[in-house]
Amino acid sequence: MSRLRIAEIFGPTIQGEGALIGQPTVFVRAGGCDYRCAWCDSLHAVDSRFRDSWAPMEAPEVWARVRELSAGRPLTVSISGGNPAIQDFGPLIELGRIEGYRFALETQGSIARDWFVGLEMLVLSPKPPSSGERADWAAFEACVAAGARQTALKIVIFDDQDYAWAQEVAGRYPDLPLYLQPGNPEVDPEVPVAAQDVADRVLWLVGKVCADGWFAAHVLPQLHVMLWGNKRGV
Repeated sequence: MSRLRIAEIFGPTIQGEGALIGQPTVFVRAGGCDYRCAWCDSLHAVDSRFRDSWAPMEAPEVWARVRELSAGRPLTVSISGGNPAIQDFGPLIELGRIEGYRFALETQGSIARDWFVGLEMLVLSPKPPSSGERADWAAFEACVAAGARQTALKIVIFDDQDYAWAQEVAGRYPDLPLYLQPGNPEVDPEVPVAAQDVADRVLWLVGKVCADGWFAAHVLPQLHVMLWGNKRGV
């Protein structure tokens, strides 16, 4: 069994964004990513200069920590990153499902894995133009087809170009539930974020969606940013 590179494990807290917003969750954040988004808010789990802080753990070790945090009471376990798809989380998911836990995973959709089939929720978050990255749509299609119980789109919007791009992506996948959220330009965990600033960005996005009659979109804030700013581990 290969070791997992783990940046952090924390919770229970609530899911702060996307399809499962507000749901009590334990987070397992993987270290490593194949993207370098310009506005990444999780560089501690992405950039190789933080590699020494990532703990090498076997799946049973990770699972023991999740069980400890949740006191053995089944809840949703969110696997995030970085890009967790570059590692093999299949054994961890198998361990948790035996005990009634549910698993969600968020990825940009650049790598499809056969173990996605064990996920209750696969959140595909392709990165818009402001990220500086470009989506590989063939790889993305493979992720959509991977067989997760539920699959949803989540797109971060920073500006009008991102918004137009999100409309194009939604047109490609009209059958997937779509969640839009305004991006957070302040990613330093030591810098406070005013809840009103978050609200103002949401209002901007709500205005655009409603003016365009884009009624299939769910517009959500980053709830965790409103509550805790950019603090890690909450």
